[in-house]
Amino acid sequence: MQAMSVTSTPAEVPKAAPVVRKNRSSGAQRRAVTVFIAPFAILFLAFYAIPIVYAVVQSLLTVEREGTFGKPRQVFGGFVQYEQVFQNTAFWESVGRVLLFGAVQVPVMLGLALLFALLLDSPLLRGKKFFRLAFFAPYAVPGVIAAIMWGFLYSPSLSPFGAVTSNVDFLGGNLVLWAIANIVTWVYVGYNMLIIYSSLLAIPTEIYEAARLDGASNIQIAWRIKIPLVIPAIILTAVFSIIGTLQLLAEPQTLRSFSSAINSTFTPNLAVYTTASVPNYNLAAAFSVVLALATFILSFVFLKSTQRKVTQ
Repeated sequence: MQAMSVTSTPAEVPKAAPVVRKNRSSGAQRRAVTVFIAPFAILFLAFYAIPIVYAVVQSLLTVEREGTFGKPRQVFGGFVQYEQVFQNTAFWESVGRVLLFGAVQVPVMLGLALLFALLLDSPLLRGKKFFRLAFFAPYAVPGVIAAIMWGFLYSPSLSPFGAVTSNVDFLGGNLVLWAIANIVTWVYVGYNMLIIYSSLLAIPTEIYEAARLDGASNIQIAWRIKIPLVIPAIILTAVFSIIGTLQLLAEPQTLRSFSSAINSTFTPNLAVYTTASVPNYNLAAAFSVVLALATFILSFVFLKSTQRKVTQ
């Protein structure tokens, strides 16, 4: 009996030891994951989740006064602010304006970005470092500075191209939207080009070598191999561009000092900014929530439709 107890004790110790080490290891891994995720989680909550919740709460409130000059107080108003949003014709006209803007400007910008990326990836191009810097340099210019610079170029009395600007009113009601589109395209083509170019660099060179052995030219390689393989990058840049289009603010706000054709509700974000400046924070919050939902729906529909076409 004593021999059996002696032999059973050592057999139990090796079985328990790995379990303890495994528990300690999993606990250390959980702590490490928490440490790495915590900075992102804190910033995400502080600058994204909490502001969204705050905006939604503000959009459900309304201001009441006791008498004409009474002290204002916020009370729960339900969907009163949203009723005003959907009855605001100027806001929905601004939404339609930026949708038209995006329908023309985004394809042109992404087409140029794709063309520049293909040129940088072409073996025939010399001086790639110079052209890569030249294409990307406008993105380093802040949007406000770019708008001021182009505002001077558009202005007939200030532009060095007076022979053109005196005959064509780029800041008039018919062309000011496309003048803004030119500024946005000039700034963001390089940014989108860099994303597409990075995707091109990730393509294995063996594919190109096999295509050349089959007699494919550089144009055929670009059209039949490179472009199909960078479609995910193009979709990504398109989603970013859709979101940026609905958030258009800096360029029209800056060009208001150059053009009388840009009013306080020229774009949805400008309408939100103007409403908050009144101040009417509750209505501005409702505008923001509706605009955010519209941006999400538009981006989601675009992603789903493009993914369906790619899988087909």
